[in-house]
Amino acid sequence: MIKQAGAKTDFKVRLGAWSWDATTGEEFRVGAGLAEPYAITWCAVEYFEITGTILRMLLQHLSPDTPHHGRTLLHHAILCGNAAAVNVLLSSGANVEASVKTQKTEFRPVHMAARLGSSKTLQCLIDSGCDINSRTDSGDTALMICAKYKQEECLRILAMAGADFGLVNTAGQSATSFAGSNQWSLGFQQIILEVIRAGKIPKSSSASVFSSLIFVAQAGDIEALKALIKWGEVDVDYQDDNGFSAVMFAALNGHVEVFRLLVYAGADVKLCNKSGETAITLSELNQNHDLFEKVMLEFALQMGNRNAGGFYALHCAARRGDVDAVKLLISKGYDVNVPDGDGYTPLMLAAREGHGSMCELLISHGAQCDIKNARGETALSLARRYVGIKNDAEQVILDELACKLVLGGSQVLKHTKRGSGVPHGKEIKMIGEAGILRWGKSSRRNVICREAEAGPSPTFRRNRRRRGDADVPGLFRVLTTKNKEVHFVCDGGLEMAELWVRGIQLVSRKAICG
Repeated sequence: MIKQAGAKTDFKVRLGAWSWDATTGEEFRVGAGLAEPYAITWCAVEYFEITGTILRMLLQHLSPDTPHHGRTLLHHAILCGNAAAVNVLLSSGANVEASVKTQKTEFRPVHMAARLGSSKTLQCLIDSGCDINSRTDSGDTALMICAKYKQEECLRILAMAGADFGLVNTAGQSATSFAGSNQWSLGFQQIILEVIRAGKIPKSSSASVFSSLIFVAQAGDIEALKALIKWGEVDVDYQDDNGFSAVMFAALNGHVEVFRLLVYAGADVKLCNKSGETAITLSELNQNHDLFEKVMLEFALQMGNRNAGGFYALHCAARRGDVDAVKLLISKGYDVNVPDGDGYTPLMLAAREGHGSMCELLISHGAQCDIKNARGETALSLARRYVGIKNDAEQVILDELACKLVLGGSQVLKHTKRGSGVPHGKEIKMIGEAGILRWGKSSRRNVICREAEAGPSPTFRRNRRRRGDADVPGLFRVLTTKNKEVHFVCDGGLEMAELWVRGIQLVSRKAICG
């Protein structure tokens, strides 16, 4: 029959079930036999028999690119969802880039397949070398169309084929923004992550439009991130138009393991976004801030990274009471007296948390107790704010301050004759190893203290009562091993007097204990 009709293949029949608007390009399902007449080859496409023999024989007499209402046989095969017919047409020389041109729109086969979700047809077009990044009249690519119409499998195929995620249409929309405006962000995200996990890195000609690294960091997918880092061609410090890097997004969104992987991959946590924020400051906004801090501390312990982007490892370890970490960091050369960005030294932070043993460790490595920050706070004042069952920190710091005071010496007023004489200035100090209190060179002025107390003795108070200075602030007394009682008055009032007493007792005790 076909051979006999060979000379008359140009006649038209009304057998189709599809019709289309030649002005807008829209397709309509009208029912079998109700569409406008078309050539017999179109009938062979729409009612394609499994071997494709009939269509191939007809194509020997007719070009597959003969237009009909602005369309070709290839467009009709895609509309009918027949991948086998598409293959026959393409193998017979059909133009894979043939455009549908109407008064209002223009699109290609790849766009049509993406819109209709014809994944097998789309793969045929890609295998035949179609331009997967070609655009419609509005600048949409097949990738954008997939996102717009939520075509999951087609999106996956295009991503695997290397479609460009960095393109935008004439309205500035990208595939990602289409998914977002279409409330399909989660589905879109899952497909892209699956593609990356499979080892295929989505192509993007513009990182500002789409960055695989930023995308994965925001999603918090650790396996996809591992695939990106293994790929080796990713810039872990890329910053978007607002200055956010992948490690910043991980910190902001609470993705601790992604944060960890990025840090160990060399991400720079010192980078600032346009608001002046770093990954460290952003991590502080999370309830699990402690976990980010732990990551940075572990990294510092392993890699020796110092004061990175506002993170102070020694300060962190001191505040957490991590003795082993502090010892290791000090052994790596960390300075125990360096203030952090807020002016706190490691000792101040340990004192504020009430970590007595930590304060003792830091002091033993040279931490200074008298450093003040811009708010006038010291380690001692911070320790006194700590509310706990037992505040060892205050006692440790007081011991250090007391020992430093008495061993360094200071100018005081010394009373004679148990207060009945005239006081005079003397510089007194303790000689540590011997436990001697000295205020002169003669043996009478170098004594070993048996006791030390703040305030006057009863005899001193009686002798000074008439002068009205029996209870002068800063008064303290010592009782020597030879039962000699000596009174001194220091600057600084009762607190300083108590510090002298404390220091004398400590140094004397250490000398006795050897």
